[in-house]
Amino acid sequence: MRTDSSPGTLPAREHLPAADAGTPVLDVVIPVYNEEKDLQPCVRRLHEHLTRTFPYAFRITVADNASTDTTPMVAARLAAELPEVTNFRLEQKGRGRALRTVWSASEAPILAYMDVDLSTDLNALLPLVAPLISGHSDLAIGSRLARTSRVVRGPKRELISRAYNLILRGSLQARFSDAQCGFKAIRRDVAQVLLPLVEDTGWFFDTEMLVLAERAGLRIHEVPVDWVDDPDSTVHIVKTATDDLKGVWRVGKALATGSLPLDRLTRPFGDDPRDRELTNVPTGLARQLVGFCVVGGLSTLFYLLLYSVFRQFSGSQIANALGLLVSAVANTAANRRLTFGVRGRGDAVRHQAQGLVVFGIGLALTSGSLAALNAAGDHPAHSTELAVLIAANLAATVLRFLLFRAWVFPDRDESGTGSAVGASHPLSSPTYRTSTTPPHGTTAPYGTTAPYAPLPQRPVPYQQPYPTAAQVRAGEAADGSWRDATARLQPVRPHDTDPGDPR
Repeated sequence: MRTDSSPGTLPAREHLPAADAGTPVLDVVIPVYNEEKDLQPCVRRLHEHLTRTFPYAFRITVADNASTDTTPMVAARLAAELPEVTNFRLEQKGRGRALRTVWSASEAPILAYMDVDLSTDLNALLPLVAPLISGHSDLAIGSRLARTSRVVRGPKRELISRAYNLILRGSLQARFSDAQCGFKAIRRDVAQVLLPLVEDTGWFFDTEMLVLAERAGLRIHEVPVDWVDDPDSTVHIVKTATDDLKGVWRVGKALATGSLPLDRLTRPFGDDPRDRELTNVPTGLARQLVGFCVVGGLSTLFYLLLYSVFRQFSGSQIANALGLLVSAVANTAANRRLTFGVRGRGDAVRHQAQGLVVFGIGLALTSGSLAALNAAGDHPAHSTELAVLIAANLAATVLRFLLFRAWVFPDRDESGTGSAVGASHPLSSPTYRTSTTPPHGTTAPYGTTAPYAPLPQRPVPYQQPYPTAAQVRAGEAADGSWRDATARLQPVRPHDTDPGDPR
């Protein structure tokens, strides 16, 4: 069986150690485009809130996406006046491009971002990053659709948001509730491995990152938020929705073809040192049971339909055999893809051959049941035949699942190399076919060959303390020049007793 501590996985999550005063533990990025009016009050309000409530040192990074107004000058003035604020400029637009550039270069162990309009109540910021600091979660998102969230926005945006998240659940099997709330955080060690797989540079960046993280088994923490819609938002809803739907299709295709090495993002079974020594730990049993039951139910209906059709011009045994044969091929293909997560065409013929063996067992059970029924009485009613066949299929279901899980689609191959089911690349291989982090904030398509050394199995603690005054090389502009900004970081105030936010 596959184990979560197989080579090539991420190390176990660890609680971040107490850092020296002045070390930036949190880097909050604010991507902006032509926000000369809202930028200054946003940064000052966020800075005041973090200064008063956040128990670690922090940094606020203004990421200017090729603004054409006075936004760069406002950002530079804020960086000069506030020690914890820095800024850089990209000569290309794209929120995803800005986040990837800053996050990839930042040395802070916790990376976050929020929209410049501060629609989300800042009281949710500390609950957002706390699970990442403690080592409990890998990513954290604010949710406007949680039961305890309080949201003020128009019916048009409410309908679009809920419809979009419904599309994600139906097409990409997403389980997180709110993909595009501009209030998210990620651990730096996760970002270093996850971001090279994210291709989008615009508004779909959030969704793609979350879908890949969830498919890889990373833990996503959701925080209910209070959110007030900004009536002056410059987001173009139609264009954004169109781009998002294109992104859904692209990511769904990449997941279906198995071109993403998501096994690189798996975590060990547990963070307790004793758990990391466990072997032969089966994973995904509950999800596989649900998937198998759903596929089995649909296959049974398909089989009964086929049996009824074939029964019109053949005997019960022939109709049963034909119905089982056709439905068995469809059942094996569906379980291969949906239940056990096998992508690509590799071993598809072998899986179908093994599935036919399992089909033979089902055929023996159902044929024997029909033979017993015919022996008990001449010309039984069609409804009685169907009832007997249903009972026989249910009896074979448990055995079929066990054979599929242990023999047809095992979690570990025979050689014990730890290759995951459906993965295109063995975990022990030092080279993966994957996308690399492209320069200048651009992207490369899936499938680019790049060497990749497997990540260590054991956690690597932060051993080098960050300097109290760090030269932040946040990103490289499109013209090839680096824009450096010095973030002069202040000591942590762990005993701050100021009252809560007066808002």
